[in-house]
Amino acid sequence: MEQLDPRARSDIYGRRINRTSSPLRRRSVPYASIMLGSVLPVLLMADLMPLLPSLGFLMLLGWRLVRPGVLPLWAGAPLGAFDDLFSGQPFGSAILLWSLAMIAIELIETRFPWRDFWHDWFTASLLALTYWSAALVISGAPLTPEMFAVAAPQAALAVLLYPVIARLVAWLDRFRLSRARTID
Repeated sequence: MEQLDPRARSDIYGRRINRTSSPLRRRSVPYASIMLGSVLPVLLMADLMPLLPSLGFLMLLGWRLVRPGVLPLWAGAPLGAFDDLFSGQPFGSAILLWSLAMIAIELIETRFPWRDFWHDWFTASLLALTYWSAALVISGAPLTPEMFAVAAPQAALAVLLYPVIARLVAWLDRFRLSRARTID
């Protein structure tokens, strides 16, 4: 094949054979993207509450639903602790809620091993709305109808953002697994 066209077995990095992805990138991209998602809502903060839903939680759901084997079950606890440092919630709330979400996804995956995008969107929406309502209760703020009216756009945005998050996770996964080094 190479005698007919020398570029047949090559890509922008050179030879295709004997190439693998970077172990550092394979391990760090999911965690770094979830941690960046936890920091982003702090940048868009209204007077009392953030305007965006918990993007870190949505990224966690995205990684867990789009690529089920990447994050271990216990990953919700340390990532939730990181989110607690930036979200302004009482420390331990995201640890508990993220760990419960990881366990719930694990139970759903054992019950329904073959799912499609619509099932994942429904699961992510249900978990995001549960997280949103539990975070409101745990926050310690008075639960008035005005509070729910002000926070409701966050819930709607969390449901509508899941397809974008799933697409972003798929792109990050392609980047994570792209060939970068030669096997010796």
